[in-house]
Amino acid sequence: MSESSPIAIAAAGAVTAVGLSLAETAASARARLVRLREIEWRDRRFEPFIVGSVPEDGLPPLAEALQARALSYREARMLRLAQLAIEDTLGTPEERAALGVDAEHPLPLLLGLPEHHTTQPIDAARFLQRLALQANLPLELRQSTAAPRGRAAALMALRTASARLQRGDCPYVLVGGVDSLVDLYVLGTLDREGRVRNEANSDGLSPGEGAGFVLLCTAQTAQQRGLQPLAWLQGAAAGQEAGHLYAEDEYLGEGLAGAFAALLAEAPPKAPIGCVYASFNGERYWAREYGVARLRNAAAFDPEHAVEHPAECFGDLGAAHGAVLLALAAQGVAAGYRRSPCLVFASSDHADRAAALITQQAA
Repeated sequence: MSESSPIAIAAAGAVTAVGLSLAETAASARARLVRLREIEWRDRRFEPFIVGSVPEDGLPPLAEALQARALSYREARMLRLAQLAIEDTLGTPEERAALGVDAEHPLPLLLGLPEHHTTQPIDAARFLQRLALQANLPLELRQSTAAPRGRAAALMALRTASARLQRGDCPYVLVGGVDSLVDLYVLGTLDREGRVRNEANSDGLSPGEGAGFVLLCTAQTAQQRGLQPLAWLQGAAAGQEAGHLYAEDEYLGEGLAGAFAALLAEAPPKAPIGCVYASFNGERYWAREYGVARLRNAAAFDPEHAVEHPAECFGDLGAAHGAVLLALAAQGVAAGYRRSPCLVFASSDHADRAAALITQQAA
């Protein structure tokens, strides 16, 4: 991606515990509305888990074609979450057809999936096939991928999506992420590791679930289709943190700081960064990591920049986190209540780190 050829964020959608659409989630997060609740499942202290869960009655049913399949609770939940967020992004079948998305012109999808698995890991290729059925979505499966890389996955996919669009491989690329940490096995594992926030542990996360997607295209496609982009993607970069949460290596802060540096070198902002969307989830590790990355790249930031970390409202979204943050940032920049340029970053529990820069206007 070059500075002279930004990519349009043509549409975006999300579903979280605080909203069944991007508009609802953005309004709730802006108002600092917290929707974390106790559930019946209990932790090792026999206290109920407190999670950010999407209301069951707000989700579509599992597709009839999938009801006889051997789906885990988590996978079925993720398919339903993803369907709702895709519909929020692409609209009705008629609206999709107006975009030029139909059975003759299927969409490539780059999807982020969980990095924390259960006893029944999700098969990435099969999940894409099932999602096409669940969402009644014409997916170009040969050009679609799903990567189990956690929070950073969707932001990591932006460079691939941008390269495809600029080569003219396809008119659109759909990028997103979906996850549910509200799974008994995942909750139990995180609890045993001492990572779940509760009355006895203030340095922990609140497990959540959700899905987010962005539809990307070139400026030319947006103009031809009469689209008004929400925002413009100026660049994206990724890094690797050797001292991640599950590593034996000492934490040095190289991963996120390197991602910031690479992004700012490739797409230097024309004005100081005014807003940051961060994948903080309540664990102190992530604030320290951002502090290192921010200090090493201080010249690019407005000293008074805002930092948004909406996980305080809906919990940790796992592999959906980066995509939802990007959708929220685009919505905020489009509406004018978040300052442009806006930097969005997400850090996975393992080594992956990723960042993206968006602006209100095409550079």
